[in-house]
Amino acid sequence: CETCSKEEAKYRCPRCMKYSCSLLCVKKHKLALSCNGVRDKTAFVSVNEFTDLNLLSDYRFLEDVGRTADAAARHCIVHSPATKRLLYCLRNKARGCNIELKTLPVGFTKRRENSTTFNSMENKFYWHLKLVFPHCHAEYTLKGVPDDKTLADILKPYIDPVESDPVVCQRLKIYTASPQSDVRILMKIENRSRNSVRYNELDAGRSLLDNLKGKVIIEYPTLFVVLKTLKNDMVVLGQDGSEPAENSESESSSHSSVEEGEIRDSS
Repeated sequence: CETCSKEEAKYRCPRCMKYSCSLLCVKKHKLALSCNGVRDKTAFVSVNEFTDLNLLSDYRFLEDVGRTADAAARHCIVHSPATKRLLYCLRNKARGCNIELKTLPVGFTKRRENSTTFNSMENKFYWHLKLVFPHCHAEYTLKGVPDDKTLADILKPYIDPVESDPVVCQRLKIYTASPQSDVRILMKIENRSRNSVRYNELDAGRSLLDNLKGKVIIEYPTLFVVLKTLKNDMVVLGQDGSEPAENSESESSSHSSVEEGEIRDSS
């Protein structure tokens, strides 16, 4: 068993291929690795290892995708006038805050995931937010994050050595063990070509709303938390010596791609 290292393994996780001896160890490994236990149907398989079983799996996966897309296209709610008005209102409110919020067509994963709302009584956004910790290969999704909350407060439950959850703290120990001054928060600049991916550095001491002003957001913000002392491949605009930071706005609107680009090596 790769969790307790005491008992003989009886089970193997279809997702991460970890061996476990009992239901308790299965639950522990899922919690520690944020593993859902579901086999990754899109995992890479080399030609030498490709079998008829993989071919059948791919065929069934494509059938499932076709059925899901057809069901989404037929769903009355996604095409209802109320849904369209809600999205229009959300984009309009964001525009009033100097944020260019773009929504994806029906069927896209980010469209289905997005839970961002705007409270008219409070005149405040409650954002759907994703935090990515590249050095630990960890991702966390937050819902209902108020726009007046500072980024430092948002990160406290994850990287603060005192306030963070013990399980999360153990997984992100490389962050909790580092000084707060080493933490950098980056956000990808959208609508750039895939061979020219750049990031904006955000201010941890300012609110989420202040950091999003002047930015292009596709569905919801995704924040990358990196450490200055560790090498990463994310090129921050204005710090690579080729493009000044103040050109980010004009360049962000010069491309139409909305797909996640590959991270370019800064070296």
